[in-house]
Amino acid sequence: MKKNNIVLVGGGSTWTPGILKAMTTHLDAFALNRVVLYDIDEKRQEVIGEFAKILFKEEAPEVEVVYTTDKEVAYKDVDFVFCQMRTGGFDMREKDEKIPLSLGVIGQETCGPGGFAYGLRSIKDMVEMVKDVRRLSPDAWILNYTNPAAIVALALDKIFPKENKILNICDQPVNLLRSYSKLIDHDVNKLEPVYFGLNHFGWFTHIYDETGKDRAPELKEIILKGGFRPVDAEQRDQSWLDTYAMVEDMLTDFPDYLPNTYLQYYLYPEYKLSTSDPKRTRTDEVRAGREKNVFAECRRIVENGTARDSKVVHNDAHGDMMVEVAASIANNLRKTFIVMVRNDGIVSNLPDDSMVEVNASLGSNGPAPYAVGKIDTFYKGLIENQYAFEKLTVEAYMEESYGKALQALTLNRTIGDAKKARKVLDALIEANAEYWPELK
Repeated sequence: MKKNNIVLVGGGSTWTPGILKAMTTHLDAFALNRVVLYDIDEKRQEVIGEFAKILFKEEAPEVEVVYTTDKEVAYKDVDFVFCQMRTGGFDMREKDEKIPLSLGVIGQETCGPGGFAYGLRSIKDMVEMVKDVRRLSPDAWILNYTNPAAIVALALDKIFPKENKILNICDQPVNLLRSYSKLIDHDVNKLEPVYFGLNHFGWFTHIYDETGKDRAPELKEIILKGGFRPVDAEQRDQSWLDTYAMVEDMLTDFPDYLPNTYLQYYLYPEYKLSTSDPKRTRTDEVRAGREKNVFAECRRIVENGTARDSKVVHNDAHGDMMVEVAASIANNLRKTFIVMVRNDGIVSNLPDDSMVEVNASLGSNGPAPYAVGKIDTFYKGLIENQYAFEKLTVEAYMEESYGKALQALTLNRTIGDAKKARKVLDALIEANAEYWPELK
């Protein structure tokens, strides 16, 4: 089995320890030669980088571990790029959430105006990253986990139309599948989901077990009777528990399919706004929780010189998914994953140039998506509206168009009013002056 060279972009992220742990856990399926952590924030990178050296020294000493702020080092001779950058960091995420809330609309990092702002910031850095990788490692696979993935995936498809080694992925379907498996006390690896939609905007139509039985009806019944909690509820902040609880509401109103949790922001914008605190958003929770805990634990591990006694640093769903996706590509395993791909008829009554999130087998030639066919009017209408928002957002960036940015926000279901959209847009332009192109 070939040993792979990996660079993890956004190496100073709180999610990095989980991905690194997953790498050491899955070495039998995805062999490693070198792991490079790359981040532009030297202080964050050093903490996670020193932790990484200890972890691999104990669990995979044959693997070289490097951390750097030099992209010339980071992207040289790599086989896979795991990308999870956050342009603007938590300071800008806080503005994404709190500025819209101050103006009477939902503030959420990937949905609505917050996702719009984050998306416009992310595109420039993502494009630069792809160009740098192609200059230094022409054949590397780029596995993108950067949010808002829907906007980023669409932008990369528009800007690099001939690129066939970029794969955009998200862990929320996997998180949901793990939570479903707990509800029915079944091995998640023996469940086969069927899914369609856009990123953070989709539905499970079926959940088959190894006998071919569809467990989706049973899951709906359980959730409608007893509610829904994430599989790792004990480790989640209250906002995530509230988010999962809303699945019961969505199933009550729209019982056809099992929904992605993010749909609640589009289906119940007034309710979600009424339950939001403009002074304490998800960013505040993350800073006081995961951010604080992960860095404290990594510093403790570095000070003690061992990671063997750590209960905080473990491979989560996102880490397992990233490594398993890479293994399926590297070893031509053709395993099935839920990924983002250009539609091109997969959902036959949606635009071909939309980036849909669907089941696909993954091998050395990339994703081979499974056909979905026609979808019903309600779901088609929701998706077409959301895709129009995403497309106009990308066009606003590429054309530096204020008009298209205003159209995008006016269409978004979390706003739905042009006067509100203009106020939010103007406030976000001011806040993102150093990140966005000048919209004219």
